[in-house]
Amino acid sequence: MPSADTGTAEAATTRSGAARAGRSLRTASPRPRLTPDGIPGWFFTVDQEAFTHFLTAQSTAGLTGDILELGTYLGRSAVLLGERLQPGERLTVCDLFDSDAGDADNAAEMVMSYRRTLTRSAFEANYLAFHPELPEIVQGPTSLLADRRIPDGSCRFVHVDASHLYEHVAGDIEVARLALAADGLVALDDYRSEHTPGVSAAVWEAVFTGGLRPVLLTPMKFYGTWGDPAQAQQTLLARDWQAEGYTVDEDTIAGGLVIRLNHRNGPSAAPARRSLPRRLALDLLPPAATRAARQLLSSLRGRRALRAG
Repeated sequence: MPSADTGTAEAATTRSGAARAGRSLRTASPRPRLTPDGIPGWFFTVDQEAFTHFLTAQSTAGLTGDILELGTYLGRSAVLLGERLQPGERLTVCDLFDSDAGDADNAAEMVMSYRRTLTRSAFEANYLAFHPELPEIVQGPTSLLADRRIPDGSCRFVHVDASHLYEHVAGDIEVARLALAADGLVALDDYRSEHTPGVSAAVWEAVFTGGLRPVLLTPMKFYGTWGDPAQAQQTLLARDWQAEGYTVDEDTIAGGLVIRLNHRNGPSAAPARRSLPRRLALDLLPPAATRAARQLLSSLRGRRALRAG
């Protein structure tokens, strides 16, 4: 019969083995299927499809290059961008996260819209829920990238979704212009929203005076290039978007073709408003915990409905 000490040692060994087995199972289990929808943000389905389409078409055509995101918030679009990286390519994201804004106007915008939820730890937790490694992170205002730390012509896709102030957006567009390869694409968010006139001014200034050529318009984003838009537009028109529930229209801007893409029933509905404490809690949780919290809340609502009936 083993001594008490031996039994304790055997029990500890058993627990240790079980723990190792548990870690092994967790390591071996597949990561969740890619879906940005579990992460708070404003990256709607039509643009998820447009990003995926353009990035896939570039890879199919043999176009390689890094990907850059100016303004990443909690990672909803960054997760998708990271999924489309090819071997040897790099994703760089730039955002203030927990840093000071650097100027009064930008600080006021941050306090009004993002300060309570935008943290680097929340972004990192969200990104690592879908990818084994973090992207290159530049923490600070996007103006930091004006030092050309992103090599000229090194990127095939740039997403600009940072400040809504004209001076900042104009600077971000210049960073994108220098970073992009000849036929690389830039996606510019909030180019037509009534609360972001500074973005509209910077985008259309780039079109009419800066050589930016429109490729695609969605309700939320402007897609363009400083190269030849023909190839990107041909791949768009070759896809049967209407069969997938979208409308496709063609227009002319500054003498060039531009395609408009939207859901057949209009743009995505805005998410339902939640109380501030609940919004903050769900925003700061990683996707797996957010899904569990939402499932619990749904279950509780169902029970209340049954009692009321």
